[in-house]
Amino acid sequence: MQRARFVAALTGAGVSAESGLATFRDAQTGLWARFDPREIATPSAFARNPKLVWDWYAWRRERVGTVQPNAGHRALAELEARVPEFLLVTQNVDGLHQRAGSHSVVELHGNITRVKCSREGSIVERWENSEGEVPRCVKHVKRARCHGGGDQSERDRALFTC
Repeated sequence: MQRARFVAALTGAGVSAESGLATFRDAQTGLWARFDPREIATPSAFARNPKLVWDWYAWRRERVGTVQPNAGHRALAELEARVPEFLLVTQNVDGLHQRAGSHSVVELHGNITRVKCSREGSIVERWENSEGEVPRCVKHVKRARCHGGGDQSERDRALFTC
């Protein structure tokens, strides 16, 4: 590694477990042991009950906001600083690698702190919250007043087809 010019690293949920975030597949404590992914993490689940899916991801986002990067995240950021060409590819949506100082990060499953418009798939900077409803993309809320449409915002993260 001392003379390496190119290094790539791949991480998954395990790297954030030490920070206190539950993994998905652990048989005892994993999120899928407690929640049915078909009900909260698929495009059909979002189409069927967007409020449930939004609320579940909001709960996860709140959890992410309470934890800090751990030694694993910091070690990868340090490695990036020492290697001329470094790429960190992560399945994680928590942003802890970036908070630890990593810059060259590819997020395979998106990032839970960002929101996308369900109509266009573009990142939304602002959205309108209505009590008891899924937030609406501001651009489409204005359009909805004229055209009767308006699309919901969704978290920028992977939804899985079962």
